[in-house]
Amino acid sequence: MLDSYFKISQRGSTLGREVRGGIVTFFTMAYIVALNPLIIGLTKDGDGKYLGGGDAPNLALIAAATALIAGILTILMGVVANFPLALATGLGLNTFVAVGIASKMTWADAMGLVVLEGLIITALVLTGFRTAVFHAVPTQLKIAISVGIGLFIALIGLVDAGFVRRTSSGPVPVILGDNGTLVGWPVIIFVFGLFLMIALMVKKVKGALLIGIGLATVAAILVESAFKIGPSFISPTEINPKGWGLNVPAIPSKIVDTPDFGLLGHFSLFGSFGRVTAISAILLVFTLLLADFFDTMGTMTAIGHEAGLVDRDGTVVNANRILVVDSIAAAAGGAAGISSNTSYIESAAGVGEGARTGLASVVTGICFLLTTFLAPLVAVIPYEAATPALVIVGFLMMTQIKHVDWDDFGIAIPAFLTIILMPFTYSISVGIGAGFVSHVAIRLIQGRRKELHPLLLVVSALFIVYFLTSPINAWLG
Repeated sequence: MLDSYFKISQRGSTLGREVRGGIVTFFTMAYIVALNPLIIGLTKDGDGKYLGGGDAPNLALIAAATALIAGILTILMGVVANFPLALATGLGLNTFVAVGIASKMTWADAMGLVVLEGLIITALVLTGFRTAVFHAVPTQLKIAISVGIGLFIALIGLVDAGFVRRTSSGPVPVILGDNGTLVGWPVIIFVFGLFLMIALMVKKVKGALLIGIGLATVAAILVESAFKIGPSFISPTEINPKGWGLNVPAIPSKIVDTPDFGLLGHFSLFGSFGRVTAISAILLVFTLLLADFFDTMGTMTAIGHEAGLVDRDGTVVNANRILVVDSIAAAAGGAAGISSNTSYIESAAGVGEGARTGLASVVTGICFLLTTFLAPLVAVIPYEAATPALVIVGFLMMTQIKHVDWDDFGIAIPAFLTIILMPFTYSISVGIGAGFVSHVAIRLIQGRRKELHPLLLVVSALFIVYFLTSPINAWLG
């Protein structure tokens, strides 16, 4: 029954590969359960209140809702779209909601804007507009999006592991380790996990990424037990450069904990219009909409190419269903009070493990649901044990660069900008926008206007507005 519904054999996969892929995807993105509360749970709104309406942070409340919604939506993606793509609270989007929106109004008002954005983007999918835009993008630009995302997630892995870090001063933005030197046991665990996964892949061992994460976690627990390293973040004024990135690996005192879902429904749909001007509210929704719209398109394209789930035109299998579920996720995240939920590029780790169907997403979703009860167990896995998988997947996605025609400047330059700006700006949307705008500009300069799809012209114009949001806000006062 599973094989027939999910087309496991038809897509050249097996039940074991789907289960392993789903678990690997979960391990590479489970950090969101711990990280989302730190981003939105420690920020006060315009009334000086924390998320949930209290005078003190309640991180457990946010963590439970984050895991619950991620689980439900990821299972929905697997069952409805039959695609190996997981969803959770969007990083970047949650920061924008916390800093750029909630600071101007209440948390409930801010989440109301997220719900509005989700409803609008759902309507765009149901009317066919979002899918039409996807089809209007040239195939080679879709490939460039996939390659750019590969570099982006590799950089995420390197930064999260502490292998690459921001410099404290000077013109160089990032540097190897701490001031040019690799320091601390956590980085050694990352390197150990990376080379272990490489060795297992070279030997064609099934479950290479999952085995690597598991063994690196065991090694991390042993190292922490022996040397008592502790976390990297001690206080805003005290940082331990040799510490663990997010989770400190240790055998948990308890495995099961009772979750609290009291945050669900914490939103006010139109409350924001009473706190800021209508134009300001519309611009905030537009910014969320554009970022969400194209982040998902890029992620879906990258996963589709990596999994071989695209046709000759580069169209992803079940694209419309994927976009419907993702659009619903945006509204669901706001309604649950945890910010917009979106597709995760970390799903590529599961694809790298062999996942090709929605069954992998179902497995990932079940893991998230279990996390609402098993949060202490998930907290065992440190960044440094899971992020080597992202670097490996970045390599796999980079191999598609050979399909870009580097002799055609109308494709080559936009592809180049798309690829480099995703990691350099830490934004999928910025890379896509730069690629679209430059492609349109070059084709117009070349006098090849007929090759441009009308929708691509519209979207490029919208991206120009997106890039100019700050001066437009300043001009409007």
